[in-house]
Amino acid sequence: MDMIVSPQSIQNSLLEWFRENGRHWIPWKLKKDGSIPQSGESLSPYGIWIAEVMLQQTQLKVVIPYWEKWMEVFPSLPSLTEADLESVLMLWQGLGYYSRANRIHQSSKKLIEFLGENTDQDPYSWPNRIDQWMFLPGIGRSTAGSIVSSAFDLPAPILDGNVKRILSRLLAIERKSIKDEKKLWEFSSLLISKISPRNFNQALMDLGANICTPQKPSCSSCPLQKFCVAYADYDPNNFPKKEMTRIKPIQEIGIGLVFNKNGELLIDQRLESSSMGGMWEFPGGKKISSESIENTIERELKEELGIVVKVGQKLLSFEHAYTHKKLYFTVHICEWISGEPKPLASQKLLWVSPDKLFEFPFPAANTKIISELYKHLCIENKKL
Repeated sequence: MDMIVSPQSIQNSLLEWFRENGRHWIPWKLKKDGSIPQSGESLSPYGIWIAEVMLQQTQLKVVIPYWEKWMEVFPSLPSLTEADLESVLMLWQGLGYYSRANRIHQSSKKLIEFLGENTDQDPYSWPNRIDQWMFLPGIGRSTAGSIVSSAFDLPAPILDGNVKRILSRLLAIERKSIKDEKKLWEFSSLLISKISPRNFNQALMDLGANICTPQKPSCSSCPLQKFCVAYADYDPNNFPKKEMTRIKPIQEIGIGLVFNKNGELLIDQRLESSSMGGMWEFPGGKKISSESIENTIERELKEELGIVVKVGQKLLSFEHAYTHKKLYFTVHICEWISGEPKPLASQKLLWVSPDKLFEFPFPAANTKIISELYKHLCIENKKL
């Protein structure tokens, strides 16, 4: 790839900026005693791996408290391997994209086979090649590169969202095609410092987070301004090319809160193979255009649980947005008429006292339902 300046010039400028302005406090990038690792010094990849998966689709400031709690509960690979998936999901609750937690749990089984039971704190017992990490579920090339460079200080290129934006602006690449993506990987591989790869990759991420931001980048403060084609010849805001905002389709969902004579509520656990597998939820499903939401709930509970219910009082309605769609939930309290509940579309059913609901891992949308249900029950109890 032709370059007006040498990669060494970019490396030197970025590393000099990082020494004064970098986020040197990120906990998984530090040694056990809280000190900064020396050049070439290895760290245990365990905490780094967990953090890197958490950081997929999630900002650093959100991840840090979750990571700290995780390391308290699962301080080592064996402790994670021995845990059941429900405990893992419970700890993940609120981070979203729950398939990440499921993949971490799956990966822990593969890693313990590779490492053995008592060597996970020894960095040199862990895999240190990108291809070895990419063998694990949910680990792509950039995540693998970040783990390898952060843990072992090895020259592994990365291309997360921040880095794509920086490199797209440096080269004035719109990043609209597979060919452009390939160019960015080549550029990242060319730039990676052989002397200080851990700091260089972190410097790229810090620059993207604080200076070369998606909107209104602080070009006057950027150590790479003199190398940036987008700054010199164009408007950096135009790189990478913005995709047209797509209108998210809205799907209506009917939810039934079914109580038994003991005042317990019926919940079901999603299949492991499904989206948010292993999470608990209240039964219900998608509304068909020709039916009322009450009929939706009756039909879905018959199909999913094999029970007949009478749909009663509406508890709440609300919209919840996911990455590619919006769901509009309508929740009704239901009377159980007949049929013995069976997990026809889930892996497990439980009757649970309402005050125990927060002991189960629920998706975020369901936590709104729980909060509103508690308010409703408090009002009903006051009437008695």
